[in-house]
Amino acid sequence: MGTRKPNQRSSIYYSEADGRWHGWVVMGIRDDGSLDRRHRSGKTEAEVTKKVSDLELQRGEGKAGKPGKGLTVAAWFSTWLTTIAPRTVSQGTIDSTYEPKIRLWIVPRLGKHQLDRLEPEHLDAFYAWLTEQGLKPNTILQIHRIISRALKVAWKRGKVRRNVASLVEAPIGEEVDIEPLSQEEARRILTAAMGQRNGARWSVALAMGIRQSEALGLRWKYVNLDSGTIEVGWQLKWARYRHGCGDPVACTAGRHRVLCPRSCDKHRHRPECEEGCTKRGHSCPVVKRPCPDRCIAHARECPQRTGGGWQFTRRKGVKPGRGQAKLVLTLPGPLTTQLREQRRLQNAERLAAGPSWEDWDLVFCTPGGGPINTHDDWEDWRALLGEAQVRAARVHDARHTAATLLLEQGTDIRVVQQILGHSQLS
Repeated sequence: MGTRKPNQRSSIYYSEADGRWHGWVVMGIRDDGSLDRRHRSGKTEAEVTKKVSDLELQRGEGKAGKPGKGLTVAAWFSTWLTTIAPRTVSQGTIDSTYEPKIRLWIVPRLGKHQLDRLEPEHLDAFYAWLTEQGLKPNTILQIHRIISRALKVAWKRGKVRRNVASLVEAPIGEEVDIEPLSQEEARRILTAAMGQRNGARWSVALAMGIRQSEALGLRWKYVNLDSGTIEVGWQLKWARYRHGCGDPVACTAGRHRVLCPRSCDKHRHRPECEEGCTKRGHSCPVVKRPCPDRCIAHARECPQRTGGGWQFTRRKGVKPGRGQAKLVLTLPGPLTTQLREQRRLQNAERLAAGPSWEDWDLVFCTPGGGPINTHDDWEDWRALLGEAQVRAARVHDARHTAATLLLEQGTDIRVVQQILGHSQLS
């Protein structure tokens, strides 16, 4: 019998040259026909044996991955964010939620880890660090869900053996207290809105329970006043701008929010300042949410910016093959009358504006016909609450109020579910 080891047998040995143990594993064949041999090293034989066993297990499961330098967390999350997530998540959610959390928190802290070597302990330490940074529990929970979704795709595609996020207890989020308006409060709001421009906007909110973006995106072609119905299938969203230049970092260098250096001579106390002086301009100002290194935000200021502006998108929860794309709701009689008056007044504004009128076909619009900004809509709501002498409430609370009023009137909960467009009864 010969002493030569069989082909593709893994090898482990100690090297006196560097005082470390080394292991080699044949994972397969490269594209050019040569052997794909992977190297692992460590201080002890047991450590290297464990690493070699893990590689052999990946080879047996067909999850060896491509030869070369391992995929990092930063590289995978960049790929997932730009090429995978947009197929299942709206661009608005990516721009407002996914991208900032990946750029500001996940990549700076976890980005240098090899994707297939990320351990549950790394996430435990990461979430503890986020808490130390002052992030709220719901924000940390949101970051955990983003990590879990990205790693789930990586697991399905064989890039990792497991989704380590599923092995970590999800951070506990804070429950948000929902306090709908009472019937009396809703009645006072509707009374105060009578006679106001776009006053029917709040009747729609309290009677139909549609979301703010759905109400502001409601178009006349989906309103049938003869049959007394509206079709809710779209929402109006503001899309963020994107850089069209070759160097986003340098493009908006003057817009980045940065902390003053320790040797700052721009903001300093003067000789005549008393101890504990807090006068503005005598000390470095506090910069909230400073920009990270090589910040690529502020695309609005880019001379070659692309995208951006108002866009009609499918209502929340509607995706290809999922959700109810069209929801036809019956209008109460008084609301139908209000909307007829709304259209009459809007036609008068259209005639007065002449060629300057922006024809968006919106039920609720600016005096020039354009979309109403969500912030302006919120300001109108806050002013209305003050006039009606109603406690402070969110615009979205009108939606909860609509559901509560329907249930108090004996409407079946499944009908309420359909009206609100919720995918689950809970």
